[in-house]
This record gives sequence, structure tokens and C-alpha cells, in this order.
Amino acid sequence: MRTRANLISKFPPAFLSECVLDMATCGSVLSEEQLLCPICLDLLNQPVSTPCGHNFCKDCIQGYWQTSNVSQCPMCKQKFYRRPELKVNTFISDLASRFRKSVKKDNVENSTVDRSSSHQGQVLCDVCIGKRVRALKSCLDCLASYCETHLEPHNVLSTFKKHKLINPMMNMRDRVCKKHEKLLDLVCNTDKTYICHICVKEDHKAHHTVPIEDESQNRRAQIGRINAEVEKMIQDREQKINKIKEAARLSRRNTEKETEESLQVFTRLLQLVQNGHSEVAEMIDAKQREAERTASGLILELEQEINELRRRSTELEHLSQTEDNLYLLQSFPAYSKIPATKDWSDTVLESAVYVGVVRRGVRRVACQMEEAVKSEVKRLCETEFQRAQQSAVNVTLDPDTAHPKLVLSENNKQVYHGDLALNVPDKPERFYPGVSVLGKEGFSCGRLYFEVQVKGKTEWDIGVGLESVNRKGSSVLNPENGYWTLGMRNDKSYWALSNTPVLVPLVEKPQRVGVYVDLEWGQVSFYNVDSASHIYSFTGYTFNDRLFPYFNPRRNHGGVNSAPLIISSVNV
Repeated sequence: MRTRANLISKFPPAFLSECVLDMATCGSVLSEEQLLCPICLDLLNQPVSTPCGHNFCKDCIQGYWQTSNVSQCPMCKQKFYRRPELKVNTFISDLASRFRKSVKKDNVENSTVDRSSSHQGQVLCDVCIGKRVRALKSCLDCLASYCETHLEPHNVLSTFKKHKLINPMMNMRDRVCKKHEKLLDLVCNTDKTYICHICVKEDHKAHHTVPIEDESQNRRAQIGRINAEVEKMIQDREQKINKIKEAARLSRRNTEKETEESLQVFTRLLQLVQNGHSEVAEMIDAKQREAERTASGLILELEQEINELRRRSTELEHLSQTEDNLYLLQSFPAYSKIPATKDWSDTVLESAVYVGVVRRGVRRVACQMEEAVKSEVKRLCETEFQRAQQSAVNVTLDPDTAHPKLVLSENNKQVYHGDLALNVPDKPERFYPGVSVLGKEGFSCGRLYFEVQVKGKTEWDIGVGLESVNRKGSSVLNPENGYWTLGMRNDKSYWALSNTPVLVPLVEKPQRVGVYVDLEWGQVSFYNVDSASHIYSFTGYTFNDRLFPYFNPRRNHGGVNSAPLIISSVNV
């Protein structure tokens, strides 16, 4: 022993740990239990050895001694009169570390193999260690599955040749009847459970039982149908995604187009302002230059006269200072007259005053802008109107909602107020006493547009209403009550029937009114179809219910308002 110990001591700890680890891998007596700390029951961490030869985690043994008055070994209870000085055993520490890494690696590999195989629906060999191989057969007697290698005893040994082998099956233990230890090969549809043949004789005689193979065929057919339905749902949703992407792409293209168009409009208007400002500035500058030029000319002429007068003043000063009296008298006649100059008393240079120049320039630019804005607004309205018409829908009147005195045409496209009430059933959806009728078609998403002829009428209300509007009793037409409508009164005034009605001044009396609704944007707009002009828009609303076209031809008034409201076809 001493010789062997001396021999072992010659090798470094790293080499010894490699050797021991190889032994463990090869299936020697080394196991995880031998590397566990007796206190925390986990792999040794910073292992230390007591004088009695037992190994512990350094923190575990120190913590144990701190809670005890006596230093002793937790295993053999040997007492130490003096607490030992503990040092980490590098050999055991390295061995535990390598063992921990090896176990972790094997667990990861086994977990990866099991997950991938299970995901693929493969049955794995129950005997294989490490990387498990696909099973070739399952044994009903052993209740296990074997790969080709581990199945060999069943093919060679007579003891195993009597065992019943079947195609590989997963979880063999779960496929055996707990009561009779027989294979579960039947389905009891009465009790919704899996049973063996003995169970049928004892507890399921009168029950409807089916072999698992037959039931599985039915389930496979059902799975096929469900899978086909799932595939159809996937295709439908992929198509929906493509439609949404296409809508988003179209929206982006429309946004870019609208942005570019608006930029062009404001650029043209800005150009008008800039040109007008340049013209006015040029006029002001020209007038200032003219004033400066005139002032410069006058100043030059005055300076010349001043120079001439100063020269004469100097000559007169010299003459007055001469001592030769005869020379003074002889020369005086030549200097007795003041040099000829211009009379400047009436000469006045007026400061530049721009009476009306700026205003005239601004008025001219404003007139140009007004014409340009009118032209742009008209063009934009026409474009907006044409886009609204692209959302045209077919609208017909719903007789079940019509007030008893409303008369509908056979094709449910016209309605007017009659003098006599019709004999119609009083249904919950029928309007009374409001003289109203809804369209038959309701809308909960997207956009819609329809046109109504109002020619010859003196009063009418047109728009859309929620399906949930109150149809019995009086109800004011406004968004608060679920109506977004435009109305005409007294053959001359037009009103947007909001919570506070808004008077809409119209130059042209519309003969046909277009109604456009964008449910996503919460917008309801009205147009004069003949002039392709915008009348009024409700914006910023949320529609929590289906919307229906709304029509109110108003009362007959003795034939004055007898013309019908006509849902006309849209000419895009």
C-alpha cells in the first residue's frame, strides 16, 4: 500500500482526476453519491477533508461548526479538541467539477435527443444509454421497446422467444391495464376509456367497445378532416394577410399621392404670394429709386449755385478790404449784381407716400389667390367626389321599417308620403310616428356611397342611422341619437342636423345628393352630385353598431311635397 501510495503521489492531481473520470465513464464503481457533501447533499464545492477522513463542502462544515459548541465530524462524531485548519482538496474539487460538467453535458444531449425524437413521433429504445436509438420492436411481456441491437436476446434466447413483439409503441407502461396487466387494445365508447379483453368480460359486457385499431382509423379520418379544415383556415388567413398588406400598400401609395398633391397645391398658392410680394416690392423700390434720383438732381443743382454764390462772396470780401479806393469804385459795378439763380421757394421734394400701392398689389394677389383657390378647391372636390363614388353600393328600402303612410315603389327604390296609412303590421323595427324608412342593407365596416334624387321636393332628410336607433316615439335627428343626416326645409334652407343644427349656405340647389360613409375614419359626407361639390361632413365619430341608409321624405303638405325620394344609380 505504501508503495502504491508513493507511486500515486508522483502523478499530478489533474492526471489522476482524468483517470478517475475515465473510470467513471467506463462504468467503474465511482458514482455521484461518492462526490456528494453529507451536509448539503449536493456535489462537493470547495471540498475539504477532516482529520478523520471525511469530505465536506468548506462552507457547509464551517457553518456546521459555527452552530455547535464542540468541533466534531458530522459523520463519525469524532471530536476535535482544536478546530482543524481546513484547506481545499484540489484533487477532489477538480474531480467534482469534471463530474458536474460531464453529467450536465449528458443531460443536455439526452434531453435534446428525446425532445427531437418525441417531436418527430419516433419510439426510442428504452435500454440505450446516452444517445438513444430508434426502437425496432416493442415487447408486450417486457413492456419495453428495443432497438435492433438490444432486441437480439429476443431473437436468440429461448426464454425471450415466447414474448409477443409488436410494432414500436410509445410509453409501454401506460398501455397496460393496471387491473389485469394486459394490453389495452379496446376502446369503451360508453365509459370513454381504454380497456383490455378481460375488462370487457367483467365490467363492460353491455358497453359499446371497439378495437383500438378501428377507433384509431376513425380518428385518423377525423384528423384528416380537421387538418383539411385547419389548412383551409390557414389559407384563408394567409389570403387575409395578403389583402391587408395590399390595403396597406394601397394606403401608403394613396398617402404619398395625397401628400404630393397637397404639396403642389400649396406650392402654387405660395408661388402666387411670393410673386405678388415681389411685384409690390419692385413697385415700392422703383418709386424710392425715382425719389432718390430726383433728390440727387436737385441737390446737385443747389450745390452748384452755392459754389457760385460762395465764389462771389469771396470776391466781394476781397474788394471790401482793398485800400485803393479808386480800384474799389471802378470794380464795384461788376460785382454789384447777385449772380443769376433759380427761385427755390416753390421747389419741394415730397417724401414717397404709397397711397394704395401696397393695397392694390395685395388686392391683385388676393384676387389671383382667390381664383386659384377656387380652381383648386373645385378640382379637389371633383377628385374627392370621384373617389367617393368608387365606394358605391346597392341600396334598397326596407318595407318592414317604413312608416305606415310611406309608399314604396315595387323595386323599393322610391318613397313618398301618402295621405292614408297603409294596413301594415306594427313591427318593432317600423318607424312611428317618425315618417322614416331605412335601407335594407346594413354596414359595419369599410366605405359606402349612394345617391338620392331630391328633385321637386320642398323638404327631406337623408343620411345614415344606427341599427339601434329609437324607432318608436319622437326622436331628434342628430349624432347623439344615432343619426348623421342632411335636411332641407321650406324649399330654400339646408341644415346639417348635428347636435346644434348647422345652416349650410348653398349657391346651387342640389337635385341629387350623394352620401359617403367611411366607417373606419368615422366620417359621413354629403355632395351635390350635379356640380360634384362638397356640401358638409360629419367627422371624428365612432360607430358602435351597424349603419343603415336613412330616408325621410317628410310630410306631403297637401301635395306640395309629394315628389318621391329616389335612390338613383351611381354613374362613376
